[in-house]
Amino acid sequence: MASSAPTQRLYSLDALRGFDMFWIMGGEEIIHSIAKVTGSSFFEGWANQLTHPAWHGFRFYDLIFPLFLFMAGVATPYSTERELEKGKTRQQIMMKAIRRGLILVLFGIIANNGLELKPIAEMRFGSVLGRIGLAYMFANIIYLYTKERGQIIWFWALLLGYWGLILIGHAPGYAAGDLTMEGNIMSYIDRSIMPGHLYLGIHDPEGVMSTIPAISTALLGIYAGRLLKNTSFSMPRKAALLEIMGVSALVLGGLWNFVFPINKNLWTSSFTLWVGGWSLILLGIFYYIIDIKGYRKWAFFFSVIGMNSILIYMSPNFINWSFTTEALFKWLIQLSGDLGSVTFAICFVGVEWLFLYFMYRQKLFLRV
Repeated sequence: MASSAPTQRLYSLDALRGFDMFWIMGGEEIIHSIAKVTGSSFFEGWANQLTHPAWHGFRFYDLIFPLFLFMAGVATPYSTERELEKGKTRQQIMMKAIRRGLILVLFGIIANNGLELKPIAEMRFGSVLGRIGLAYMFANIIYLYTKERGQIIWFWALLLGYWGLILIGHAPGYAAGDLTMEGNIMSYIDRSIMPGHLYLGIHDPEGVMSTIPAISTALLGIYAGRLLKNTSFSMPRKAALLEIMGVSALVLGGLWNFVFPINKNLWTSSFTLWVGGWSLILLGIFYYIIDIKGYRKWAFFFSVIGMNSILIYMSPNFINWSFTTEALFKWLIQLSGDLGSVTFAICFVGVEWLFLYFMYRQKLFLRV
């Protein structure tokens, strides 16, 4: 059934968020297991896309993190408008965004290190949730206190400024503009100022400095959210504009790649545009199918995940999913013989989903 009336809730956003989280919660392991068992060149190629490149380059797995941050931006105009309608001031909303950002930083530290108290030198402070929290926080402040033109200026200023810093900067003993892990200025600054240990020893992909362009990822999401809330455009036109913007970002990111390589570890400006382009395209597709055409049943599986995404991300710190899966399905895994690893991976995701479905039915959602 087609839907033409605007809706305040983006069902497509829940589904896309769940689609994104599906790969993190075990979807990638299903593909890796199938590739290993079958030796199929198709699944091996797919499995390769579910890994990160060592440094420069892009694979599908690199999209998962920035897509989540982008979607946090998309939700911002909706949540902010609700708060303003309730009578909240911009300062109150800003303080809430700051609190939410800092809570995500704390969650990120817990996700990295567990609940065990460790010496600071043994802890890793850079994190996926920390990056999302900080970028979301600064993007929200920009959104609250600037108009659309100002937000666009901020978006490009952060990307161009970040590029400029890398062009003129370098680690001691390296040439200006060095883009190696050892020699680039951003990794060097992170090594100098970040407490604890870095993920790669001399570099952390969720370091402080590469959070700068990540703010632009959130701002791009906010721009997309503003577009979707714009009642002067029809819903099909909004979907078309998302696709046009997405393709344009891919072209610009691809061209920038020639002089400033696409690199998730550094969250380069070209990477920001490249993943932003794919994020816009995916949002446009999900929006068209789910919110415009009204085909929602197929997306229910993903929506259940998307509505409790932070909970499932944090859950391994409190729930041993492997133990639970084996306790419930060891008999089925054994019966599967050579396909046991595939069966385990599927059951693993299934157990997590059933937990999320129970939370969904009970209307229990982890909100930050």
